[in-house]
Order: sequence, then C-alpha cells, then structure tokens
Amino acid sequence: MMAGAMMKGLVKTGTCAAEHIAASDAYQPCVDALAKELGVRGVSSNMEVAGFADLLIIAVKPQMVQQVCGDIVKSSAGKSSKPIVVSIAAGVTLSSLSGWLDSSYRVVRVMPNTPCLVGELAAAYASNSACSDADSAIVGSMLGALGSSFKVKESDLDAVTGLSGSGPAYVFQFIEALSDGGVRAGLTRPVATELAAKTGDESGRHDHRRSARARGGRHAGRRHERGGRGDGALQGAWPLEDVRLDLAAARLGRD
Repeated sequence: MMAGAMMKGLVKTGTCAAEHIAASDAYQPCVDALAKELGVRGVSSNMEVAGFADLLIIAVKPQMVQQVCGDIVKSSAGKSSKPIVVSIAAGVTLSSLSGWLDSSYRVVRVMPNTPCLVGELAAAYASNSACSDADSAIVGSMLGALGSSFKVKESDLDAVTGLSGSGPAYVFQFIEALSDGGVRAGLTRPVATELAAKTGDESGRHDHRRSARARGGRHAGRRHERGGRGDGALQGAWPLEDVRLDLAAARLGRD
C-alpha cells in the first residue's frame, strides 16, 4: 500500500515520469494493477527492478528486508555505480541495511506514515555515512513531493515513529471520541463523524499555518485563543485538562 501510494504521488506530481519507475511485488496482480493505472513498468522480480533503477525503495515487511538486500547486491555485481537504497521498513537500522548490502551502498532509512495514502505524507529520514548531501537531497526532494519530510539523526527515528508514524492512530481515536460525544448530544452518527473528521482536518491545517509563522516555539495557549473564561470552547477544553491529555500524548510519543 505505502509503495503504491508513493508511486502514485511521484507520478501525479510530475516528480518522476511513469516510464522511469519499475515495481515488483510477491503478489503480481498488485503490480499489474499499478502498471495499468499509472503506466509504470511492472516486473516479476526484485532483481529486475534493481537492475533498472538508480534509486530503490524497499517497502516490505522487516523480516523480508535481508532477502531483498541480497537481490540488490546480486543485481549490482560488477557495476561501477550502485543505486541509492531507501528503506521504509519499520525498525530496520542503517547498520543492518549496510551490513546486508555493503558499506559502499548509499542507504537512507525513512519513517513514513499512512497519510501518504492521501498525498499528505509526514516523514523523517536518516542517511548512512556513504550518502553525500546531494544523495540525501534527492531523497528529501522525493519525499517532499508527497508531503512534508525532515532529515534527522537516526537516533531520532524512534521518536518520529511514536509521533508521526503512530500518531494517526491517536488522532483517529480522538476523532472517534469527538463523534461519540456528538451522538450523545443528539446528532446522527454520519453527521457527528463528518463534523469531527472535518474539525480534525481543518484544525491541523490551521495549526500548520501558525507553525510556519512561529517556527521553534511551543504553541502554548492555542486552546485558549477563542476568548475568556466564559468562552464555550474553553469551557469544553477544561475536562481535557483534568485528564492531562497533553501528558498522555507525550507518553504515547515516547513509548
């Protein structure tokens, strides 16, 4: 799913022409469907993709990454130039990737998230020592075409996993809770769900615009911006202070 979403984003934004993309998957009908929809080159093996591309994206389950790396090494044997290898496999370190390939490979580890499926990626990435600034910039540009991306130290990727990688699940749960509140107040479920989802979506966009104007600062007091003690939004936010939602979210991001 994630690899398909990335391909769709790259083609639709014009970042990469469809004929310059090749894809393989253990489930061939998935590849055939992408080839038909996007015009990418669908092939039947990882080695075919590795022999075709100068930037490879490993988008498999963590337990399958070592095997894919072996295919990449075989396809690159005897070649003077090796591809940049990008992995979106959760928890697979740069050290492991470089060990399964070799230290001469330029390797980038990416932590994406599910909003990539709707063209709203929020990702961070870290590069190994073989990557030049130009190599990292290529990957950053590719990810930037799909949403937002940030270069970080690999040691920060665990925090990224807890925040943006797992964060959508926390947001979905909160939206569901808002919808439940609307139903308890008398709204129908479809109306409550649509209002809650739109509120979450547009609040995030508003927050992002404000963040762009105030880089680096904590957005203290945003929930109080509507008015004084008699304001309805402020009154409604007080129960969240009682349960310390801010601390709960911080713990989720850390754990």
